[in-house]
Amino acid sequence: MTTRARSFDAAAASYAAHRPGYPPALFDAVEELAGRPLAGARVADVGAGTGIATALLHERGAEVLAVEPGDGMAAQLRRAHPQIPVVRGDGDRLPLATGAFDLLTYAQAWHWTDPARSLAEARRVLRPGGALCIWWNDADLTVPWIAEQEARLADFFGPAKGSGFRTLPRGLGALTTRSVRWSRRIPLDAHLANLASHSAFLMLGEAGTREYFAAERQRLAPLFPDGTVEERYVVGLHVTRV
Repeated sequence: MTTRARSFDAAAASYAAHRPGYPPALFDAVEELAGRPLAGARVADVGAGTGIATALLHERGAEVLAVEPGDGMAAQLRRAHPQIPVVRGDGDRLPLATGAFDLLTYAQAWHWTDPARSLAEARRVLRPGGALCIWWNDADLTVPWIAEQEARLADFFGPAKGSGFRTLPRGLGALTTRSVRWSRRIPLDAHLANLASHSAFLMLGEAGTREYFAAERQRLAPLFPDGTVEERYVVGLHVTRV
């Protein structure tokens, strides 16, 4: 799992350029379920990657600190967001003071942790009344072409590509879940580059990835004759309070 997680380092620039962000409604839901505004909150964004969520938390007024283990990802984050402090570490061994944070956020990152360790660390660093907030952007499978693409990916990689390896936390408090639907319109090339930035393709290697996406482009091009793809997502947000 560590090797796969660190595969992003070599593709940090592409990850930052092509991965989707998150809609304002997600952060509205975080505030509602956490029971406090983000403005003025002390937040640690764990597994921050290139800072996609970190920067949005900062824009909402949070006093946010990024925690990232990967060399390439941390370097990309620092270049893009020099105003946001970054510390090196992961959720299993948080380099953070005890009881120092109002919120811990994991955007696309909780599944890279050992839940037994990361849950104990979350309990340690959160203040009383603080909240652990975990979310994932998932493809909206109610859209036929997206469902067909996800089926092809599952056939190619097997079930490990999907969300079955996610283990949600138990033991802090009641877990509340919210779904937020959103979409973005991007060029077909950017859509394919987004897919190629996922760890399964990074581990596959250049030759196999190139072959897969040549075929994928041939399938998608007739569906989007103007070259613009509407990616639709469902963000699954899970919040538990200390």
